[in-house]
Amino acid sequence: MRNLIAIPVVIFSVILQSAVVSRITLLSGFADLPLIMLSAWALQEEVDSAWHWAIATGLLVGFVSGVIWVVPVIGYLAAVGLAKLLQRRVWQAPLLAMFSVTFLVTIFINILSFLVLRLMGVSVDIGDALGLVVLPAVLLNLLFAIPVYAVMRDLARWTYPVLEAE
Repeated sequence: MRNLIAIPVVIFSVILQSAVVSRITLLSGFADLPLIMLSAWALQEEVDSAWHWAIATGLLVGFVSGVIWVVPVIGYLAAVGLAKLLQRRVWQAPLLAMFSVTFLVTIFINILSFLVLRLMGVSVDIGDALGLVVLPAVLLNLLFAIPVYAVMRDLARWTYPVLEAE
């Protein structure tokens, strides 16, 4: 029953991404709200369904975006994997882990997207791509990371309440 919360949250994040967040640009980069949401969800200690969320979100983002569906699925699975790894290692500083996951996976997804575009025959100058798309996207993702982390932490606490031992 707890996993059903993923359906409206994932759909809402993808709709919000495609309708609002993608219009907030810095140079040619924009934030990736589903990525930030997944990273924040995977960093919550009590959450056990982050892998399901990553696949569902990746498929949905792949359906509504211009890039092939494999790129968001691989990127979001990498985000959850890195978040779970850092959750075990950096458990004292969850915001540091959130910033690390957001920073590294944003770069990974953007570079993977550019490589796929290159393989499909689209000519992309890597210098322009890094300067005009990747770095602004990283900055915007880091700006959105704190409020999204707070919302997802509250959602995780509401979904997985802590039972008090008496």
